[in-house]
Parts: sequence; structure tokens; C-alpha cells
Amino acid sequence: MTQTLSNVYRGRGRRDSSSARVPVLRVILHAWRPQQPTSRHRLDDVDVIELGRGEAGVTRVRADGTSVLRVQVPDPMMSADHGRLRRHGDHWLLDDPRSKNGAVVAGRPTRCAPVHDGELFELGQTLFLLDREPHDAETAADLTSEALSGPEPDLLTFSPSLRDDLATLARVAPTEVPVLILGESGTGKEVCAQALHRLSARRGPIVAVHCGGLAPQLLEAELFGHRKGAFSGALADRPGYVRSAEGGTLFLDEIGDLPASGQAALLRVLQEHEVVPVGDARPVRVDVRLCAATHRDLPAMVAAGTFRQDLYARLLGVAVTLPPLRERRGDLGLLIARLLRRTPGGAEARFIPAAAYALLAHDWPLNVRELEHTLTAAVARAAGDPIDLCHLPGPLATPTASVVAAVAAISPAADDDPALRATLVAGLERHRGNVAALARELGKHREQVHRWLRRLGVDPAAFHR
Repeated sequence: MTQTLSNVYRGRGRRDSSSARVPVLRVILHAWRPQQPTSRHRLDDVDVIELGRGEAGVTRVRADGTSVLRVQVPDPMMSADHGRLRRHGDHWLLDDPRSKNGAVVAGRPTRCAPVHDGELFELGQTLFLLDREPHDAETAADLTSEALSGPEPDLLTFSPSLRDDLATLARVAPTEVPVLILGESGTGKEVCAQALHRLSARRGPIVAVHCGGLAPQLLEAELFGHRKGAFSGALADRPGYVRSAEGGTLFLDEIGDLPASGQAALLRVLQEHEVVPVGDARPVRVDVRLCAATHRDLPAMVAAGTFRQDLYARLLGVAVTLPPLRERRGDLGLLIARLLRRTPGGAEARFIPAAAYALLAHDWPLNVRELEHTLTAAVARAAGDPIDLCHLPGPLATPTASVVAAVAAISPAADDDPALRATLVAGLERHRGNVAALARELGKHREQVHRWLRRLGVDPAAFHR
């Protein structure tokens, strides 16, 4: 079988994407204290999730044939018994009849609403996410960010498949195996390359070269160096990027943008382990470890004749694909905390829940780079105050997210109506939020049903599907 990038990649530990995916609950971000640990809890055998304020912890119990997951969060704005989620067909039903501050599901204040896969919900100042991930029998059912293991702090992740790939990266770091890092722009390929270099323990530096920024007419001089007087403007000897990485790592970023002449020149370096500076006839031996990255489809470029097949073969060692941020929502809390620690004033940053919700709901088309720039600007704009929607860029600061702030207006439901509440919720489930149909079923006027729903804090719109 012809060796391709996908073959090499598949053989390096990534789980088959067709493997079973199990439901999980993520405690994804504490808005007021974003440096607090986050967590992930598997729900494959859970019937009820009980959520409340308390010292951070999780217990799993079984009572009367019902499996219950109890999650406590150190959030002063949550009630000790803030509500529960019950498994209901292909989704969960959040019921919060009497907490002081209510709940938010998919951006809508509510007391009772279904929560589907991929939806955020908020209790107090803590944001949760119902999600799915590949089943991983080797990982604990309940996992906190503090318990995550990895070769480098920058390589920690809740994603089982990404964790496997990054572990492979760490295993090959001390070897001479070339590494190719794939992924969209802004996914953190250079951060990954820096971690690879640290793990390699090579004595030399890491030298990053943006291949798309190399001027074609000066490409060999920039890569391999030149002698004084070799061409107009060569006023002194220069070692070039390759020799500058002697004993270390040469990181070729966006290698798919390397011009054809540069591809041929680089191939000679990889084959012979030597360079010839411009203006010199004597080759110079070099000891560099190669790491390359690109957002382009190299196999397609090889097929189209725009990327050399022999150079591509030289790059085929270990390939790691960094997923886009929209596919790493479970890591958003980790990444926000990590990026804030690196931002001046960010370690003490706090979020108004509406702003935290906007960050988690955004698709991040420019990936981690966009998230980093957003947080840096928000911290600067807030100037020590809690980060609010007004401190976020336009696409995130839309009024739709501000509905989160309205949650305090929801009053607790009456304690003496559990039977009526259960009847209404069950009916809304059957009729997919159609109040008129529910009223006909109950033999009541539609306005009467609406009055009950308002009093009990049940939002019929949340049942539309």
C-alpha cells in the first residue's frame, strides 16, 4: 500500500472517528473565577444529574434503580440544591423550580427546559456544556483539569484523540523523526512545535521560518546564509536560518507555501545534512531536527504537481492534526485560563456571565489566535473591572448574549404545585412546546395555561424542536 500522510497519521494512535461517542457533562468555565479547575463527567450510565453549591466534588450513587450523578460547584451564586437534569429520550430535561437565581439554557432564562447535545447552560456564575466524546475506557469517568496528564502544560487537553496524538509527539521528541503539524491557521501549530523542541532536550535553539514570507530571489541566502559580497547588499557574512538552528530545531511554518525553488533546496539539506552558503563553494555540515507545519492539503498538492513528492516523503514521519477550536469546546475553559495567565493583568480577570457565555458560544473561525487576541483586548479594555459584553469585539458583543443577564428576573416557582408542574412539562414535551395543543388536551383556555407556565417559570419556547 502506498504510504500517505493519512496512513502515517492513522497509525500513530488516533482513535477511529466512527467509534462510539458517549454523553458527557462539562463544567466548562467559572465566570467570576476563570482560573478555577474545570471538569468532565461521563453520563453513559447516568439517569439524573443533581447540581448544587458546595466544595468541588462529585459522587455517584444508585437509589431505587436510578443512577444519580451529584456535582457540587464552589459558586456562591448557586443554591445548595440548584436543580437537576433528568435523562429524557435523546436529551436531558433541566428542572430548577426554586433556586434564587434561576438557570439559562442556550441563552434563554428558564426554570425548566430540555438541554440537547452541544448546548450550554448556566447556573449561578458557572457554565456547563452537554457534549459527546469518543468512549475511552482508559480514562476516569470523572476527570478534572488538575488531574489531566501530559508531557507539557501547553499540551493538556480533555480530548482523548488529541491527547493520544500529543502523547505520540512527546514520544518521538527525543528522536530524529520529522514531525508534521497540520491544522487550520491559528490552531496553535507553533506552540506545539515549541513544546516538541523543549521535549527533545536538544542543546540548540528553535528557529521558526515562515515559508510564505521568504522572498524567492533571496530564498537560498535566507535559508542557508551567504558570504560578504556574494550579491548586492551582502555587507557581512550571515549564517541563514538553517545554520542558526544548529543543534536545535528548524520549524518550517506553512511549508505548503514554500516556492518550488525552495523545495528543491530544502530537499538537498534533508538528504545531505549540509548547506552551501551563497557565495561559497564549500558545504557546511548541519545538525538540525526538522518540524514543519501547514494548513494546506499536501497530498492534494503533490497530486497537482505543486509540491515535490520527494520532499513530501522526507516529511513523512509523525503527523499530528490540531483540530479547530470549534471542535474543542471542552477545552475552552482550559485555554481561557492558560491564555489569561499569560496576559498582563489577566490572572485576576473576571467575567460577567453574559460575557463568559458569549466567549463559549462563539465559533472562533480564527481559532486559538483569535481567542488570545480577544482576551488580551478585553483585559485591557476592562482595566481591572469585570469583563463585560462591551469589552468584547463586535461579533461577540451582540445583544443576543445579554439575555443571560436577565436570569435574575425569574422568580422561584411555587412550592405547592409539583403535580401541575410535572403535568405541564410532560405535555410540552409531547406537543413540542405547542401551548394551544396542550390547552386542548387539558380542556383549559390557552391563557390559563400561559398563566400557569409563567407562575411556574416554565418556558414553552424551550421545548420547540
